[in-house]
Amino acid sequence: MTPPARRAAAVAAAAALLLVTTPAVAGAAAPVAPSGQTATAAWSPPGRPFPATVPLPTGSLPEGIADGPGTTFYAGSRADGSVVRGNLRTGATTPFVPGVEGRVAVGMRYEEGADRLWVAGGATGTVTAYDGTTGEELGRWEVPGSGFLNDVEVTPGAVHVTDSAVQRLVVVPLGPGGALPGPDGARTLPITGDLVYGEGFNANGIRALPTGELLVTQSSTGDLFRVDPATGVSVRVPVGGRDLTGGDGLVLRGPFLYVVNGFSGDSAAVVLLTPGGRAGLVVGEVSSPLLDRPTTGILAAGALYLVNGRFEVEDPSTAEYEVVRVELR
Repeated sequence: MTPPARRAAAVAAAAALLLVTTPAVAGAAAPVAPSGQTATAAWSPPGRPFPATVPLPTGSLPEGIADGPGTTFYAGSRADGSVVRGNLRTGATTPFVPGVEGRVAVGMRYEEGADRLWVAGGATGTVTAYDGTTGEELGRWEVPGSGFLNDVEVTPGAVHVTDSAVQRLVVVPLGPGGALPGPDGARTLPITGDLVYGEGFNANGIRALPTGELLVTQSSTGDLFRVDPATGVSVRVPVGGRDLTGGDGLVLRGPFLYVVNGFSGDSAAVVLLTPGGRAGLVVGEVSSPLLDRPTTGILAAGALYLVNGRFEVEDPSTAEYEVVRVELR
């Protein structure tokens, strides 16, 4: 088939999958229950309601968020690289990693099996690993030539970090038993194929697909790509429905991909993916009046939690920030 014909066939396949896997309400996002529970439209967390917002430190300029054990979460600061640990049920947060002048915390990911928190360092060109219980720094890798290290994904053999300004991934390989490499152990993987960098922010959110490939969003174009973690070859994922330009963080659960869009709005698009992430269809949108330029998110306790980046406030150093609970039903 010609490329247009292949795209049309892929989108048609996503539409067919949509008919058999999504609720009958047009534009509705499928409800998500915790692992091991069945999702239903009436599902809600047991006991008292979860707080609608969880406050973060004043002036912290948050962006990244990661889900830890149970209802634990971590959120970082672009102001000084500090990290807080919070509880989605109680709404309480405590300092976890102290801030250091010149450091930055952007995207982050919790590695459950090793109890490690991985943090991308933005324009500092660094990737840092912390103990998920104590906050102790376990390793820090500075990658020469980096532009803006943005988001993080952990796979069984490596940690992958997007660079939004240089057309490559940063890779921190993990040894036997998840062993960390030495301080010079990080490497880079050029991105080739369909993903071509242009003006603005390029590769941003990243998540691993069940196939082992990496799913990456290009913020400046709104396109999604599958990237081979061994070769760096990228293939565009055709997506039907509304435009995804400005997509930031990605949240993946089963066939549903949530694309957070805080650059130009206050919502997350819901994309239904075909098996293997070969095509997608935007089937809805989730939002909240409490959102203010959200950046990244996590799925926990039956809801989507998004960090308010608040990029348009006059004085970020005195602004209040929070994590917002967005219901999925």
